[in-house]
Amino acid sequence: MGIQNLFEAGGVVMLPLLAFSVLAGALMIERAKFWLQIGKRQNRVVREVLNLYRADNVVAAVDKLQKNVDLPIARIFLAGLQLERPTPEKFRLALKSEAQAEIPTLKRFQPVFDTIIGLAPLLGLLGTILGLIRSFAGLNIGDVGGTKTGVVTAGISEALVATASGLVVAIFVLLGASIFRGLYQRQIAMIQEYGGQLEILFLDRYEQLEHYGKQEKTYGSR
Repeated sequence: MGIQNLFEAGGVVMLPLLAFSVLAGALMIERAKFWLQIGKRQNRVVREVLNLYRADNVVAAVDKLQKNVDLPIARIFLAGLQLERPTPEKFRLALKSEAQAEIPTLKRFQPVFDTIIGLAPLLGLLGTILGLIRSFAGLNIGDVGGTKTGVVTAGISEALVATASGLVVAIFVLLGASIFRGLYQRQIAMIQEYGGQLEILFLDRYEQLEHYGKQEKTYGSR
């Protein structure tokens, strides 16, 4: 059965199912590019930034982050490192707030995927009902010769094609959404891990500065 014949057999519900398929495909391509970009650069950039910060080269670390500001974790790190005279509490809150702000970007289009996953089978069910109605409407008990057999067959075909199409669309989108959900959860875990490492380095640096400041005050009072 060709594509055109398939759509003719599936009835009116095939048009919204086609629209859902095209929309989901386009959004999945965008998400795939987004996660591929993160996967290629993020670990390398974060390691370089942490090494620079560990070496007290804060300016170079910030510059590295600004050059990779399209990465969510770079924006999170910048929120903390660009604070003026931050305390550990302010630094932690800055990282936490920016991480929360990045969640919509990481979960982008997930509601659309969930909607399609829920609606596609329902549209398939609607097509099934319409096909069965068409089949029963074509039945005629007094038609012994079966002159309306074609109408009945077409109705059953519409019911089956619509059901299968709705399930195929839902399964296709469900697989993609599950993959993106897994990538999102992994990204959240990495943000927590790398953010924790940056906080530890900041605390070490902050305590050292506090210690040197106290020493200078002590020597100055003498």
